[in-house]
Amino acid sequence: MTKAKVLLVEDDPIQAKETEDLLINTGYEVLLARDGINAIKLVKSMKPDIILLDLILPGLGGYEVCRWLKLDETAKAIPVIMLTVKKDLAEKISGLQIGADDYLPKPYNALELNARIYACLRTKAIQDELREKNRQLEELLDKVNFMAATDSLTGLFNRRKLQENLSIEFERAKRYKIPFSLVMLDIDYFKKINDDFGHGTGDSVLKEVADIILKSVREIDTAARFGGEEFIIILPNTDRKSAVIVADRMRESLAGHVFTGVTRKITASVGISGMPDAEIVNEDLLLRCADMALYRAKQNGRDRTETGTCAELVKDFP
Repeated sequence: MTKAKVLLVEDDPIQAKETEDLLINTGYEVLLARDGINAIKLVKSMKPDIILLDLILPGLGGYEVCRWLKLDETAKAIPVIMLTVKKDLAEKISGLQIGADDYLPKPYNALELNARIYACLRTKAIQDELREKNRQLEELLDKVNFMAATDSLTGLFNRRKLQENLSIEFERAKRYKIPFSLVMLDIDYFKKINDDFGHGTGDSVLKEVADIILKSVREIDTAARFGGEEFIIILPNTDRKSAVIVADRMRESLAGHVFTGVTRKITASVGISGMPDAEIVNEDLLLRCADMALYRAKQNGRDRTETGTCAELVKDFP
């Protein structure tokens, strides 16, 4: 507390000298301003811990300075004790209403001034500690929320977050008749990759596939690991025809990529469903149709993209 930096704003040279000496003798570092404009400049440049602000100042008065301090994001947490020869209750109330933390009439007792400074600094220290704890708590909460929504291996959204975003997009598409597509991508013969090169290499392949997917989609899209070697991408405002272009770009990037620890080409099969589709009445059926399209891609030789309406895709299944 005694190492605190005090800004004294006082235009009376005699009063300023007396108060400055008192504060220095108590152990405070003192900054001195003779008017409101210089006080604001010192607040910006020197960042005092507390401000003793005279009410009557040349030019910009104490009320105006206090009002500016409490509206400024970088200064509003600095406690302000207003000093004045006026003892009228209305003056005191006015100062407190615009944000002053305390009010001390002149002439003031040295012990009382020190006590009020100490009290304000103690309150500020408690508030600063609470703010820091709140900041740490918010960071922790953000981390927990991120972990709850993210696949730990690939860094993509997990199945839970996918379902949440899919529900939102499905309802939006139903209400506003806006198209969107669901892309389901499956790495071809992934089990053989694990068997031939090991599960560590398999995990590396999954991470690299996730990176390729992320580079192929927009910020508004949702890319998620659906499970195992399956990935799903939600493409808002995208019809099935446009989604095929995106999917083929992904497949080509995968096929042309040299995967770490793998000595052969890796490909993927893709199925696409989307809205609008008269047969699709819920998200589960939308997923099912994408899965049927993916099954068609595998049946037709893999490393390809298949799509269609739900009615068309159902024909492949007895």
